[in-house]
Amino acid sequence: MQRIRRALIDLRRGEPVHLADEAGGSLILALENLTEARLEQALGLATGAPSVLLTAHRAEALGLDGQTGEGIAVAVPKAGLMETARQLARGRDARPTGATVRPLTEGERQALGLARRATLLPALLAIASDPDHDRLAGEIQRGEILSIDRRDATRFFSDSGRHPERVSEARVPLSGAEQSRFVLYREADGLLEHVALVIGDPRQWPKTPALRMHSACLTGDLFGSLRCDCGEQLRSAVHAIAEEGGGILLYLAQEGRGIGLANKLRAYGLQDAGLDTVDADQLLGFGEDERRYEVAAAMLDDLGISRVRLMTNNPGKIAALEAAGIDIAGREAVHGALNRHNARYLTAKADRAGHWLEEVFADSAADGDQR
Repeated sequence: MQRIRRALIDLRRGEPVHLADEAGGSLILALENLTEARLEQALGLATGAPSVLLTAHRAEALGLDGQTGEGIAVAVPKAGLMETARQLARGRDARPTGATVRPLTEGERQALGLARRATLLPALLAIASDPDHDRLAGEIQRGEILSIDRRDATRFFSDSGRHPERVSEARVPLSGAEQSRFVLYREADGLLEHVALVIGDPRQWPKTPALRMHSACLTGDLFGSLRCDCGEQLRSAVHAIAEEGGGILLYLAQEGRGIGLANKLRAYGLQDAGLDTVDADQLLGFGEDERRYEVAAAMLDDLGISRVRLMTNNPGKIAALEAAGIDIAGREAVHGALNRHNARYLTAKADRAGHWLEEVFADSAADGDQR
């Protein structure tokens, strides 16, 4: 686990990581922060053929989705490597002519999983390596280059490493919910922290308490962005839970439906250029919703909660908690207001992700607004 944690940090810093497998492995570098100096260093350590690793979502968006499985590797010539790799990772019309495209190996799938886990753009440069290459072996031996085994990455994604530890807690009176306690949880790999907001006295809660699972949204929750309804949902949920006699709000560090703040802002730029929220995320290499809720279920288990009334418009949250063994006794809608800045966003959530937003659009129509 410790080596995987360091690999995540190294990738975020732009450092190459050696991913070893039965065939020898490859050096992998994140494309979002690749520089000429780092590329030159990697090419001096691994002399094999370079490839760009892309998710199936990105491949489909670029029209390279034939037989992709969980993603593709695109062979890239060393001449013009930097520009070609950047275009494949982020360009809107990057379709290499005559390039060799193949499905990802298991190790390459794990490599992209590491990029996702590090909230990086899920696009990597992989350069095939010879494990007996003197320079590379020396850098690994000195600790300058981290080498991880593909099987360790597989175990990292399959074990319970994301289950959180309760770290600290304190009473934090809130406007409209003065009897509130923040309980902080940290995931085992140390990257993400989540908060359980316990509202009211659990001894006096309703028999089945209300639960809101709220994904962090810096732009909406803190700054009041009009591009989404997140801030309104957060505050109305806290108020409603307090009015009902208490319950729980889980504030989950899953910015941008799990793609991270940097990628969310990239998606906003694509939306400004005409794409809706789903297509923008796909062009960046993500699915329509990258969030996972095992952590939320583990937090509820730690708090001794197994039955809730869920405040959500998202059917996926109900399915995820039920799959984790949480009894969903009922659902309550939680809405923000429709405006000209978030109308396309909410429409995409309803039409393409199946969110229950009929009341929002009905109220808007009654007020004379257009969907």
